[in-house]
Amino acid sequence: MKFLALTLLCTFLCSASPLSAAEAEPDGPAIPQEAGAPTRSPLCIAFNGFNTLIRDGRISKAAARSELPLRLAGIRAEYYDRGGRDYSPAQWVFPVAGYNAGAIDRGGNHGFVSSGYDFFSGNRHGGHPAYDIFIHDRNQDSRDDRSGKAVGVLSMTGGTVVALETEWPQGSKLRGGKYLWVYDPANDLLVYYAHNDALFVEPGTIVRPGDLLGTVGRSGLNAAKRRSPTHLHFSVLHLKNGQPLPVPVYRDLQHAKVMP
Repeated sequence: MKFLALTLLCTFLCSASPLSAAEAEPDGPAIPQEAGAPTRSPLCIAFNGFNTLIRDGRISKAAARSELPLRLAGIRAEYYDRGGRDYSPAQWVFPVAGYNAGAIDRGGNHGFVSSGYDFFSGNRHGGHPAYDIFIHDRNQDSRDDRSGKAVGVLSMTGGTVVALETEWPQGSKLRGGKYLWVYDPANDLLVYYAHNDALFVEPGTIVRPGDLLGTVGRSGLNAAKRRSPTHLHFSVLHLKNGQPLPVPVYRDLQHAKVMP
């Protein structure tokens, strides 16, 4: 009963729909694949609310740890019931359209620092278990200097969109800005895309490798600052015994298919 009540509450709170890919501005990215038609999923809408509680530190770590695998098990079953497919790493797509691994931070470990990271610390987590993928944007207008157009954020894996944030007021302390999480049941992954400008999916959208999720932007506490080059903050967590742990995927990104 408690789970049902939470599901109904999150359904009510998460009723706003983000823009679909078809509603994107006409000079946006030209991407050959777009995410599947958004499908309302009470389980994913509830997970989005659950993730927000974790993000904002409004649920105990112990409670979140026990709930997470149960919630994802339901989403996994729903994914396959709705026709979701498995995609191997050999089918993965580089998450920024028109770019490749050469756009990733070239510092130590390419910027990947897992030490100090805890998913259940939410917005206050430590470390940097991610890769920053920089676009050509010298004037910081969130558009590619070469084309003058927005740059597409693409799903690297298959899976279901399980959480996102479509709003980021200037000055907000939310570090990820307009972010989203994709759950990949085939590989037991949670994949994180942050600092977006626009999002074209919603909780429950089933995606394939290469599907358009949004556009690269400058949303987020530090990403919006002038000193920060425009980039996608990209992170992959592997679920071990139901708990998300960061994994380095630089080599996978090197071999991922590049989309124009």
